[in-house]
Amino acid sequence: MDVTDDDGIRTVTFDRPEVMNAFTTDTAEELADVLAEADADEHDAVVLTGEGDAFSAGGDVQSMAEREETTEAAYERITATFGRVVEEALSAPVPIVAKVNGDAVGAGLAITAVSDFAYAVDSARFGCAFVRVGLIPDTGGSFLLPRIVGLRTAKRLAFTGEYFGADEAAEMGLVNEVVPDEQLGPAVDDLLDTLQERPTRTIGLAKRAIHENMGKGWREAADYENMVQSQAYDTPEHEEGVAAFLEGRDPEFE
Repeated sequence: MDVTDDDGIRTVTFDRPEVMNAFTTDTAEELADVLAEADADEHDAVVLTGEGDAFSAGGDVQSMAEREETTEAAYERITATFGRVVEEALSAPVPIVAKVNGDAVGAGLAITAVSDFAYAVDSARFGCAFVRVGLIPDTGGSFLLPRIVGLRTAKRLAFTGEYFGADEAAEMGLVNEVVPDEQLGPAVDDLLDTLQERPTRTIGLAKRAIHENMGKGWREAADYENMVQSQAYDTPEHEEGVAAFLEGRDPEFE
């Protein structure tokens, strides 16, 4: 995959267009490594997109056909690759933005779900296609889809593997906005401009609190929220935000 850094924005482009940017174990490991490098001191956001006409067609079925391994070996491989993509994306201290330039199927759909924002072209198709090759949703799909689209819809997508369009993805909440092809870049750029005006460290703390609290009871969640908020109070971003408000000016976050 191709990785570029420009003025605080790290862009990761899946660059296997000849196979619709399908993921092998190696490319999943590479993506996890890149996400692990996200740093609030250097990056304001990480953008994920695809080369050519697809975002990602999911797992590379050809590589699946060539693989021979025990159940134990499969567990170790998946945990260290696709499982780690989920861990790094959800714990990254900066926002992850999926710039869905085309079809997002299987792991491509799951990566869309694991991102903090997702913008898609109106021609994109989506599908939780794991069942079509005898697999369950992975790359966080079984955890995130019910929380994003609802339990019954998640079951329908996982059990049928049906394909659906970008407008339906937006109705489900899987993507934030659907735009014509030529407007995808400007729409994402507008979002990135807004994110760059906000304090990245504070966004990272908010993201951490939201994700950590997804599975907690309300008392434990409230206590964790209080703990993270106490950390936010002790940051230069909070000091600048308060000063700017009292002085009647726009804050200037680093």
